[in-house]
Amino acid sequence: MAATLASTIFGFMREIVNARYYGAQAEMDSFLAAATIPTILFGVFNGALVSALVPIFSDYQAMGEEEAALRLASTVFNTLMIVLSALAVVGWFLAPSYVPIIAHGFPPAQRLQTIEMTRWLLPGIVTTSLAGVASAMLNARSRFSASAIQGTAINLVTIAVVLAFNHKLGIYALVLGTTLGLAAQLVVQLPVIVRSRLYRPILDLSHPGLQKIWLMLGPIVVGSAAGQLAIFFDRYFASTLSSGYIAGMNYATKLVGFPQQIFAAAIATVIFPLLASQFASANRVGVKRSVVMGLRLVTFITIPSVFGLITLGHPIVAALFQRGAFGQTATALCAGLLPYAAIGLVGTAASIVLTRCCFASKDTQRTVAISIFAVCLNVVLSIWWIGPLGARGLLLANSMSQWAQAALLFALVWRLVHGLDWKTIVLSTARIVACSLAMVAALNWIASLGVVVGPTFAARAWYLFGQLAIGSLVFIGAARLLGVEELPIAFTLILQKFEGRVLSPPENREAPIA
Repeated sequence: MAATLASTIFGFMREIVNARYYGAQAEMDSFLAAATIPTILFGVFNGALVSALVPIFSDYQAMGEEEAALRLASTVFNTLMIVLSALAVVGWFLAPSYVPIIAHGFPPAQRLQTIEMTRWLLPGIVTTSLAGVASAMLNARSRFSASAIQGTAINLVTIAVVLAFNHKLGIYALVLGTTLGLAAQLVVQLPVIVRSRLYRPILDLSHPGLQKIWLMLGPIVVGSAAGQLAIFFDRYFASTLSSGYIAGMNYATKLVGFPQQIFAAAIATVIFPLLASQFASANRVGVKRSVVMGLRLVTFITIPSVFGLITLGHPIVAALFQRGAFGQTATALCAGLLPYAAIGLVGTAASIVLTRCCFASKDTQRTVAISIFAVCLNVVLSIWWIGPLGARGLLLANSMSQWAQAALLFALVWRLVHGLDWKTIVLSTARIVACSLAMVAALNWIASLGVVVGPTFAARAWYLFGQLAIGSLVFIGAARLLGVEELPIAFTLILQKFEGRVLSPPENREAPIA
């Protein structure tokens, strides 16, 4: 729990530091475009590798074949190191060919800057992927501490380098800090790997476990890649907009992702092993009950989050980011984008639960097909809406595609379990919406008082804290009054996730790059 909270806090501190020094400006757009390829590969490799390697390592260990497990782990680690190092070198030389595809709307000088930044970041592809293998090796041994602090490591290193070298390197301090931070993810795990004697300098390409890994990696990689491609298309289309919109979209997306990463993913993680055991025992009634409860819990978390982000968008952005290079114009830009990103939060969180149900039933093909459809829909809607709505259209396209994915997954789960108690879901959602509307009414009443907020960070933060405290109290009071059952259950499950040392689903882990 401490590692999760520390990583989240320092991740927000990193965004605050980035906003302080680089704001929503063209150079920040260049950095985010340069980070697109590493970010996509992080999502694909880390999620896929951990998902595929942990069960196979565990199988060998469960059968008492410790030597085979160690040889497999070392072979995967060494093969990946060799292959990705070669690809990084090739990527360095070919950067002028593929980077302009992402940054096709940038002016020539900004495009050249993006190419140079991409080359700086390429070593991070190697280290972050190896860090994923290291995590899988440790997790299979039930050693979670070293892999849990990866997020804290990259955030601390990035912040430290930016603070130390910004006056000399400018935006390249952020590039250097990110590259070193990605390496830190691997470094913090190496001492435990060495002490546990989990690594050997061998390359056993005839190991039978490699074929099992390849069979598992296929659908997982496709599914992970489909989800990550949304980042590519967002920045591809946004590169044609005015300077600062890529950065503004990034800040808005990070704010919206906070409740999903901390709460929704935690709830889905606890429910996943329960669903797996219920499917294994053919307990269809139990599966139905678990899915419905999972959906009720994530809507309980995300619906008030959406209302809060929309109502308090400007105070949140001002308190967190408005300082230094991030001025009032950037605050207005980011706050204006926030509602369009926020409305997809419920669909995204529901998809997490529904996807875990599909994976528990081993129905991966149709689940991946739905993910691919969602990406295609996102592209079509982006093309349709970028003209009249600009960056707001891109974020709206993301949100609508997430809702479409959730609806299709719900239909798939409905078929898998032969129906769900949809009336309970609807009634629960209605109560939560009513509580959220009461919260919004209280927040709007506060805003109508005409309180003048001082220009200092302390004044903005105190005003925001007061609004959040009052809004939360009103929501909780209304929930107790209406008998919302999810209130105590949500907190219990979140604490159970942390106390039980249950791993967060890797495919939902926030990419720590950009």
